[in-house]
Amino acid sequence: MEAARSHPLTDASRTVALGGSQGGGITLAVGGLVPDLVAIAPDVPFLCDFPRATVLTDRHPYREIGLFLKTHRGRARDVQRTLAYFDGVHFAARGSAPALFSAALEDQTCPPSTVFAAFNAWAHDDKKIEVYDFNDHEGGGPYQQEAKVRWLRSYA
Repeated sequence: MEAARSHPLTDASRTVALGGSQGGGITLAVGGLVPDLVAIAPDVPFLCDFPRATVLTDRHPYREIGLFLKTHRGRARDVQRTLAYFDGVHFAARGSAPALFSAALEDQTCPPSTVFAAFNAWAHDDKKIEVYDFNDHEGGGPYQQEAKVRWLRSYA
């Protein structure tokens, strides 16, 4: 048991966190909680800027929040306080690695302004965002994958 503690299973200094949509939201959480990552790359990250998303889009699951509040008047503050525990914007404020974000301007699942909220909050100075003007939640698809590979080569 002692040997396992002295030899971690992962080496953060050789680790990159990647993910899209919900995985992008988790990527932000990892990037905010794990120090010394090489880089992170959240694509069209979900779970960002809940206060804005809940009034901006009627796609689920954000719509579920509105439906709940429709029948639970006066609970909006409690709901927003609870959602803040896993809002990507708050994790982004702790980010300590270079980051490549992506946003799609016609995305109704992860509205671009919520992605930009996380991007703008990302604490590390070395950050970039790829924007796909005419795309929905698929984001940049293979174009973003290629951009990520090119970008990550500079950190290998």
